[in-house]
Amino acid sequence: MLAIRKLARRASRILATLAISTACYAQNCALCYTQAASAGSRIIQGLRTGILILIVPPLFMSVGITWLAYRKRNQFNGSDSSDSSGEW
Repeated sequence: MLAIRKLARRASRILATLAISTACYAQNCALCYTQAASAGSRIIQGLRTGILILIVPPLFMSVGITWLAYRKRNQFNGSDSSDSSGEW
């Protein structure tokens, strides 16, 4: 019975988070919107390319940092193991 309550609470929190976050999708820059709406197809394609250029490097950096953290997660556990094959 307790597990069902925990599951119901967790499901309601997830649904509330998803419902509340839909208001965030409406937020955008008014200047960007008006410029894109009045621009031609070449400018719109340039904006899309610029967005990709601005998104890709932070994405790769985040993935790299996450991978390093996962790989080195047990380095400072304090265990006295003699296996040094994974050290830098």
